Amino acid sequence: MSSSIVIIPTYNEIENVEAIIRAVFVLQKEFHVLIVDDNSPDKTGDCVRGLQQEFKGRLFLETRLEKSGLGTAYIHGFKWAIAKRYDYIFEMDADFSHTPSDLLRLLKACENGADLAVGSRYKKGVNVVNWPLYRVLLSYGASVYVKLITGMRVDDPTAGFVCYKRKVLEAIDLDSVRFVGYAFQIEMKFRAYLKHFKIEEVSIIFRDRVLGKSKMSSSIISEAIWGVFVMKMRSLFLKNKF
Repeated sequence: MSSSIVIIPTYNEIENVEAIIRAVFVLQKEFHVLIVDDNSPDKTGDCVRGLQQEFKGRLFLETRLEKSGLGTAYIHGFKWAIAKRYDYIFEMDADFSHTPSDLLRLLKACENGADLAVGSRYKKGVNVVNWPLYRVLLSYGASVYVKLITGMRVDDPTAGFVCYKRKVLEAIDLDSVRFVGYAFQIEMKFRAYLKHFKIEEVSIIFRDRVLGKSKMSSSIISEAIWGVFVMKMRSLFLKNKF
């Protein structure tokens, strides 16, 4: 039984899913992988099912009925991993924007005392490859905005490459998490911050996907901009909700 599980949410990732799974399983440290697939029309789930016999006891699949948002996919995976008693629970994208070998660095940070390790694009300058300038400015600007509103000293609060110790996720009321898009990443870090867990950033290089299509949309951006302000107000006036 591995102590570490990597949760990878998927929707139409048939071009990436087998390669990302194999990239995790060749690492020197043993990780398990949980794919949370939103019933992808491109048969991503079928590809994972076909690999489960090869990686029996290491590769798991949870299939949801429809596309329901990144946040709810991770919440589903978190609850599954907590029930299975994994000590270290990771978030990672399927599209190789996160380098699988960096899982080892995030794990080391948590083993050395961090409660939450964040793969950060902005800890040491701007480490983003193949993004157009407007996306870099949007992402970096969002990070500055989040720090200003929330008070968190996290340089990359929207990062989706994260290692949690199980106790962090157990301490957060997962059913009360409101965001479902990329702002979900902000909310999870903010809730951990309010509970005084130690958050450490590990500098990584983020590369834009080569295969498949981005899930970014205007509604996701709107949620991040307006939702963060509302979240901060709720944390002040409805402290029992956090």
